[in-house]
Amino acid sequence: MNHWNFQQLHETPSQTGGPYVHIGLLPHQAEIECFEHNYDNQLVQDNTQGERIRLEGQVFDGLGLPLRDVLIEIWQADANGVYPSAADTQDKKADPNFFGWGRTGADFETGFWSFNTIKPGAVPGRKGSTQAPHIALVVFARGINIGLHTRVYFDDEQDANAQDPLLNGIEWAPRRQTMIAKRKEKDGEVVYHFDIRIQGENETVFLDI
Repeated sequence: MNHWNFQQLHETPSQTGGPYVHIGLLPHQAEIECFEHNYDNQLVQDNTQGERIRLEGQVFDGLGLPLRDVLIEIWQADANGVYPSAADTQDKKADPNFFGWGRTGADFETGFWSFNTIKPGAVPGRKGSTQAPHIALVVFARGINIGLHTRVYFDDEQDANAQDPLLNGIEWAPRRQTMIAKRKEKDGEVVYHFDIRIQGENETVFLDI
């Protein structure tokens, strides 16, 4: 039996999500074709149920500068509030034409990212509560040792947001606004704009997951 002297062992270097995050996770954005199926920002198909939306925004660092080597993943329920997963035990069938999960990188020039998806329905919460429609989102970028998790709520769901257990768990009410996307219409398309701020003024609320 080996006996290790832990005083001689040193902490290994932390790894972050860059600068080669695109090569490993989004090779097609780095103009490398190596996967039969490339994950991307398209969560919908022709027959997907629900209201089509585009979720878009930028990620800003503590100096207010947009990050351009950032990777974003989202996970959400379908229009009926059902996740396309065996872990969802609701007595409702998930939309077979909706993926529920997407991955994209920010544009290398502008830092903008976007997803084409649908507005999710409300989902059950703990102890019989109901969670407002939302999208789970995680950020990976250079200088970040772990993914930063947050949620995207919608500014036109004020009544549902007011009852959401997670939003109500944020004691300082103005901080809740950092998790709410703003609806607008652009060229006949419904767009929700959601900027993420890593540090500084109006820092986004991140979740300990």
